[in-house]
Amino acid sequence: MMHILLISVALVSKVPHEEDVVIMGSGPAGMTAAIYAARSGLSTLVIEGDETGGQITLSYKVDNFPGFPDGISGEELGMNMRKQALKFGAKIQSAKVESVDMTKQPFVLKLEGGKEITSKAVIIASGASTKWLELPSEAALIGKGVNSCALCDAPFFVGKEVVVIGGGDSALEDALYLANYATKVTIINRKENLRASPYLQNQVYANKKIEFVWNATIEEIKDPINEKVTGVTLLDTITKQLKFFPCDGVFIAIGHSPNTQLFKGKLELDETGYVITKPHTTETTIDGVFAAGDVADPKYRQAITAAGSGSMAAIDAYNFIQKQKGRK
Repeated sequence: MMHILLISVALVSKVPHEEDVVIMGSGPAGMTAAIYAARSGLSTLVIEGDETGGQITLSYKVDNFPGFPDGISGEELGMNMRKQALKFGAKIQSAKVESVDMTKQPFVLKLEGGKEITSKAVIIASGASTKWLELPSEAALIGKGVNSCALCDAPFFVGKEVVVIGGGDSALEDALYLANYATKVTIINRKENLRASPYLQNQVYANKKIEFVWNATIEEIKDPINEKVTGVTLLDTITKQLKFFPCDGVFIAIGHSPNTQLFKGKLELDETGYVITKPHTTETTIDGVFAAGDVADPKYRQAITAAGSGSMAAIDAYNFIQKQKGRK
């Protein structure tokens, strides 16, 4: 009897764990999807990747998310969403998905360590990561004066001087928005010309609050020791000289990279790697696979829009699963 029991346990352990919905990502899109999916009675598993809680957790304070008139820290907002998802029965696992087989139903997700999970539906909410400068001083000051979202954090720089790093549309859009709050905005560009559209360039050049530093890159952001931004050390790309440029905040606007490496060649992506969804839905080019949040949104990239699309993805997944049941 003992031998029989051991064999049966071994066989069971090889059977992949099955869920109704697996959500890849734990930011506002992923957690909202988890809340809606679990609340509707679906067995729901959230797989956290490298960025637990998503980029919202990097925001020192969020005061444009409805329901928090006094604002809330990004970390606390993320934790509240997490608690709410757990309350309705969602499961959360800290792991990294190594591969996804979308060629058959149910879908098979292989996690690091070899564990396999099958799922009737998959919601991709893996977000888009900011392209950072990769400086130690930058990493130390993220959320303490170093930011990646002007729309989110501009109100915290009223009456202050800030710099924007970049020369494309995103950088100029951030500069124009910041000029509504800061007393001075300086765009630091590594070249002597901009990549942005002529329309945005004309707007920026006409704004008296916005200035430029050409042919320069940032070598260091001050001052991690005092846990606040006091200025940046610039390297002149022509003369190779260093100089200190005082400021109160630094906005990185050199682009975003959608976290879609796993889906290249499997799902339809746009030229920059964002997941393409069918109009007015979160459906992708594979039935049963949905995308929500920044991973499918190169334009808005807000916590509230991500949360909204997360709810849509969960509803779409629920309807998909019900239709599949009806066909059996």
